[in-house]
Amino acid sequence: MIEFILNERHIRTDAKSGMTLLDFIRYEKRLTGTKIGCREGDCAACTALVGTINANGVIAYQSITTCISPLGNAHGKHIVTIEGVNLKNELNVAQEAMKLNYATQCGFCTPGFVLSLTGFAFSGKQNTEENIIAAISGNICRCTGYKSIQRAAMDIATKLDALELDNKIPWLVEHNFIPSYFIEISERLQKINPKEKKDTGAFVVSGGTDMYVQRADSLVEENISLVCDLEYLKGIQLTDDKIVIGANTTVTEFASHEIIQNIFPNLKKHIALVSSEPIRNMASFGGNLVNASPIGDMTIFFLALNSSITLQSEKGTREILLKDFYKGYKTYDLQERELITAISFDALSGFKFNFEKVCKRMYLDIASVNSAISVTVDNDKITSAHVAMGGVAPIPKYLEQTSAFLRGKTICAELISLSVEKLQEEIAPISDVRGTEDYKRLLARQLFVAHFIELFPSKLNLKDCLAYES
Repeated sequence: MIEFILNERHIRTDAKSGMTLLDFIRYEKRLTGTKIGCREGDCAACTALVGTINANGVIAYQSITTCISPLGNAHGKHIVTIEGVNLKNELNVAQEAMKLNYATQCGFCTPGFVLSLTGFAFSGKQNTEENIIAAISGNICRCTGYKSIQRAAMDIATKLDALELDNKIPWLVEHNFIPSYFIEISERLQKINPKEKKDTGAFVVSGGTDMYVQRADSLVEENISLVCDLEYLKGIQLTDDKIVIGANTTVTEFASHEIIQNIFPNLKKHIALVSSEPIRNMASFGGNLVNASPIGDMTIFFLALNSSITLQSEKGTREILLKDFYKGYKTYDLQERELITAISFDALSGFKFNFEKVCKRMYLDIASVNSAISVTVDNDKITSAHVAMGGVAPIPKYLEQTSAFLRGKTICAELISLSVEKLQEEIAPISDVRGTEDYKRLLARQLFVAHFIELFPSKLNLKDCLAYES
């Protein structure tokens, strides 16, 4: 039995946990303000808010795309659709801002924008233009143009300047951001047993952001095992100069963690290339790695850190390097009923890291080629190096030979040129819808050079590197 609160209503349903939350909202409960668009998490017309309660009874709300979210993941949570933020006799703040700035025409995308903007009000993030625009980064409008929507977003941010973080929900109710029933939700959620839902299916799903794009139709008919709320798979820890990340940790949790931000000072820029905020709120690292996409952004990210993964089954626990996990296209070293439980990497002091990606759109798109690198340097000499690249092989590729060639060398344009030669020998891209083989080889070269120009701007520049190659 799946039990949760949908807007004001208490829901108990024996619907299959593999059904999408979008279909349950629209077809079972007839809440048609949540729109069907791409069914791939790209357009955010289906955006809803999900409120999750912690041990202290505090609810945190985030935006998600319901078209690729399994119904079972709603268990024990508060799901909010556009109908759930409507006030009785007036528009709420987000709706009024959209109206006054003429930010809607056909209206199809408007519910998604309103919910994403309301989600930002819950977030407590600093009211900067960058942050509030990031909150609607996954929402697509096909007819209005974005300037009017941006103006609406900034009007909302201005009204949030006085938000009382320690009294957030009552403040938002008082200032017409949300209806008054939100005040009672925490108490109501605590009456739901989070362990009551039992999943018995053989197919394991966490956030579902990859699997529901690929096979939503078949998953709807299955009883799946959902693992996204298993506490032992969550969390980020620093132990003995090693970072250990639970496999259920989401990209958002990773990017907002203080320890991680200290290690990766440019993480905000890198994460913006990965996906939209609603997807990052759902996507788990374990699911990303097991999906085994040759162009998985976070897989390439962790390969470049020479990460290890912990695998657990009834037979016991083992640990292997992530670069040894992938055996061929969509095949990997995962035994029967075995789960990835954690990802770990050394938190070396002074190491430098960079992530680059090229796709047909600059943001919110699958990579043609992506790449990451981590290096440590002593007196201009590379003491350790790990390079990874996606879109250049049937698997997410750890560039063993290129990484080994860099170690012990002094950074200079000649080294970069010789390393590119090694890289080209090591990769084997194919021509497909994301580019020809020659194009991908060119991108591989450019991204590799970009790493060093980004990390060592005082020692290298693009002109010198290209001049040496020519």
